[in-house]
Amino acid sequence: MGNEGYAGTAPALGRGYDADAADTVAFLARAAETVRALPAKAARDTAQRAAAERAHTAARRARGRFLDLHAEALYAELTDGRAAFLRLGDLAQQASELLPGLVPTKEELEEERVLPQRDKEGREIDQGILFSRLLRSAGTGRHLVEAMRRPTPEALAALPAFRATGGADLGIVTVRRHGDIGEVTVRNTRFLNAEDDLLVAALEVAVDLVLLDDGIRVGVMRGGEMTHPRYAGRRVFSAGINLTRLHQGEISLLDFFLARELGYINKIYRGLSRPDDGGSWLPEPVEKPWIGAVDTFAIGGGAQILLVFDRVIAADDAYFTLPALREGIIPGLANLRMPRAAGARLARQSIFADRRVDAAAPEGRLLCDEAVPAARLDDAIAAAAAELANPAVVGNRRILHAHEEPEDTFRGYLASYAVEQCKRLYSSDLVDNLERTWIARNR
Repeated sequence: MGNEGYAGTAPALGRGYDADAADTVAFLARAAETVRALPAKAARDTAQRAAAERAHTAARRARGRFLDLHAEALYAELTDGRAAFLRLGDLAQQASELLPGLVPTKEELEEERVLPQRDKEGREIDQGILFSRLLRSAGTGRHLVEAMRRPTPEALAALPAFRATGGADLGIVTVRRHGDIGEVTVRNTRFLNAEDDLLVAALEVAVDLVLLDDGIRVGVMRGGEMTHPRYAGRRVFSAGINLTRLHQGEISLLDFFLARELGYINKIYRGLSRPDDGGSWLPEPVEKPWIGAVDTFAIGGGAQILLVFDRVIAADDAYFTLPALREGIIPGLANLRMPRAAGARLARQSIFADRRVDAAAPEGRLLCDEAVPAARLDDAIAAAAAELANPAVVGNRRILHAHEEPEDTFRGYLASYAVEQCKRLYSSDLVDNLERTWIARNR
């Protein structure tokens, strides 16, 4: 069946949620059957690729039209009238069961995950359509943002031991309490602290522990010492996104791109949300000031994180870059936050032209507060933490953030980002870039 058939049989929506849902599910099933009848993507000829693209396009238009009308009703059904606060993966899984075909099932995603990026069907795009619509709606979007700011179950399970010992080893991340400082150390040494799904999950648990521990007043994030021959024994803050994992198809839309922004980064910026237990006349999130300590470099996602810290201290030989455009992706929320922090011109030069900014240069002061000799970094961190431990800092940062970046601005950006990042992830130029990088690294 070609796209013409789909165009003629696409559901005419507007008969109510239940009827529209049934018609859309039936339509999506026909589109999916067309794709299943074709060979795997890697084995398709030109005509078969075109047929698959027509089926996907028709199905995605149908998903978007349905969600434009019924995103709020769907979210209410998934969350028991917003009584349940579900994370992204749980929402997606329940949506796949409630309305088959609306988003991929867990099994379909696992089948895709073992494929390199170039050979994937692109089922995550359907997740992007769902979450863009959920985030676009003020009611559902605000609830979803709050749900993602709740502590993770993993952090709640680890909290008693952390409170008792002052330490937690999460494998590629460690958390240590030193006096009233909670230090998160990234140790993804094999990849120079580049981020992937596993590191994002570990960082969220670490950030939760710092925020939940009553003995900690200031959080610090820093890279650990590397084992890579080029940087052996040196600390590195972050090499950005893990391009090896992206090439292998192991960087996911939900567990990396969206969970990263809605999870640990937003928790650093806005704190943990918590239920209103009636014990306070003004329920407030659990917030603490944060310091970013940059050794060597903060590349890509590493530079993005700096934009949410209350204080950034860098070694005077460190530098920052945002190579996302060269890689073919969107640099998280840098497009929203960097113009505010560094000005529109430097932001465009960094995002569009991968401009390097040295911490010790005048422009470096737009991205970090201090650039000190590496030997003095520990002392500078301690001094900054002592200043930020002032109890009045939390109230000031809360009102600063509320007006600097209103939550609805954040939510609206992510609604667009969910779709645009999907399109980038499955674009031919990104795949070509990954292939060239992979070949160059393995010669």
